[in-house]
Amino acid sequence: MTALRLDRVSLNVADLAAARTFYADALGFEATPAVDADPRLADLLGARKLSMTLMRRGRQQLELAMFDPPGASYPADSRSNDLWFQHCALVTDDIETAYGRLCRFPFTPISREGPQALLGGIIAFKFRDPDGHPLELIEFPRADPRTEAGIDHSAISVADPDRSIAFYSARLGLSVQSRQVNGGPSQDALDDLDDVAVDVVSLAAKSPAPHVELLGYRTPRGRASPIAYPSAISASRLVFATDALDSCDSAIILADGARVSLIQDPDGHALLLEQSG
Repeated sequence: MTALRLDRVSLNVADLAAARTFYADALGFEATPAVDADPRLADLLGARKLSMTLMRRGRQQLELAMFDPPGASYPADSRSNDLWFQHCALVTDDIETAYGRLCRFPFTPISREGPQALLGGIIAFKFRDPDGHPLELIEFPRADPRTEAGIDHSAISVADPDRSIAFYSARLGLSVQSRQVNGGPSQDALDDLDDVAVDVVSLAAKSPAPHVELLGYRTPRGRASPIAYPSAISASRLVFATDALDSCDSAIILADGARVSLIQDPDGHALLLEQSG
């Protein structure tokens, strides 16, 4: 099985209408009409009913999902190094303007003292949406036409980068694009942590944009993921379009003929695999 692309990131929300408004007005997404998910997909995810909407930004898309019944909120005092951490990096060519727009809406900052200048001319700011989902505004010194004004990557915290590289390579055919260790005062301020040393590994599918980023915090170490149902607000999903599904992955067939399977990576991050019908 090979992942053709990271098709979207699916975020669970408590109020679909409110989340659509926030992502459109504060972050510049374009909303598509809300729909009820295929009942077989809802059943796979443990919901009586699942309402969803796609939010488009540039060439990329984000999915908002509201469960019936709703799941638990984020664990208290969630931090950037906790192993349930997962964010989407939203590309902007003017982070000060994007940050000023965001500040007109309710959000919770992660980064200290606003956008941070990082190595390589990158400027970034991490924050949480009203449901607690981590997000990042990011400005690059040179625009990538594939992700310009869109989503550059989804980053996930992992306990062991080498273990995660082996998993994503063997199961999905992702390849390492870059690897480095970040630290220093700007990284501390970006993550709202002290004495940060974090492995940052970029993994790409056959279609490399957007990509997956592994964050392996050497220091400070994060907390392990609690057991969470797919309906939990923190249970975000990376949704991959694949060329096939392995026989070991129990798949369901949706009304449109698509085959879908739900698996977890070694740290408990949920992966929804989709093979078109």
